[in-house]
Amino acid sequence: MSQSYTQVRRAQVGLLATHKVLRNTYALLALTLLFSAFTAGVAMTLNIPHPGILVTLVGYFGLLWLTNKFSHNAWGLVCVFALTGFMGLTLGPILNMYVSHFANGSQLVMTAMGGTAVIFLGLSAYALTTRKDFSFLAGFLMTGILVAFLAGLAAIFLPAMPGLSIAVSAMFIVLMSGMILFQTSQIVHGGETNYILATVSLYVTIFNLFTSLLQILGVFSGDD
Repeated sequence: MSQSYTQVRRAQVGLLATHKVLRNTYALLALTLLFSAFTAGVAMTLNIPHPGILVTLVGYFGLLWLTNKFSHNAWGLVCVFALTGFMGLTLGPILNMYVSHFANGSQLVMTAMGGTAVIFLGLSAYALTTRKDFSFLAGFLMTGILVAFLAGLAAIFLPAMPGLSIAVSAMFIVLMSGMILFQTSQIVHGGETNYILATVSLYVTIFNLFTSLLQILGVFSGDD
């Protein structure tokens, strides 16, 4: 009897801990998205030029490393906002380019934003309600993201191959969709107990999903 009570009690504690991680993750994710949107808006208003691929990669991976290093204390929160704010600053010039170079640029941005929201909310809801374990996707996602990242770098340095850029964007949409399922499942099943790391993972997923959708919409847009 005592053993059964202990097992039930542990299950209850584990469930409460999972709910806490979920609540903290989504709360912090909402704040970081708002902050990133704010810094992107500042960059657009001030017409700040894009820092370039090298500065972007160094800044991103450097701040990501700091976030992981300090993810278990208050400094981790500072690093999260530094990372997402920086990504917002790099996004602003990209949005300005779409708005200024496409007659329907604002519509493309809003469509990409809406599509990102629908995909994220739909897949998150599916993972949360079904409580399926998507941990089996780990190997596929890791390999796929590495391949897509390298292909993306190749597309930057080989602008004469627009088809490669479209393929990379399509790959990222599929991979980021899988990441939403995987990361949400990790939280639900206790595989991820650090809400700071969970937030960063979901933020990067949303960022890549949005920019990939925007790029594909821009390529297939007839209004230039």
